[in-house]
Amino acid sequence: MKRRVFILVLLLVLLCGAAFGQSTAAASGSGSDTSLAFKYIAAAIAVGLSCIAGGIAVGQIGAAAMGAMSENPELSGKALPYAGLAEGICLWGFLVALLILMMA
Repeated sequence: MKRRVFILVLLLVLLCGAAFGQSTAAASGSGSDTSLAFKYIAAAIAVGLSCIAGGIAVGQIGAAAMGAMSENPELSGKALPYAGLAEGICLWGFLVALLILMMA
């Protein structure tokens, strides 16, 4: 299942890159605008993969925290910082995307 999802995402990225490359080259008549399309694709990949990774991490942390809290209710506040650290992965992906888009 994971292999199918990976192949589907990879094909989608490649097809979007080809579509953006053709539309910008046809509109301006030069191939220099394809780098702009690749910047957008790179930013989208940075945000998308970091958010997927953050979601997986928060899901696993949440499941472990619920299991720990079912045995000892005093542990409820100790799991919250770990979920916040996992959500920070999404923020870093967004910052990387901004840096990619701001590069000249």
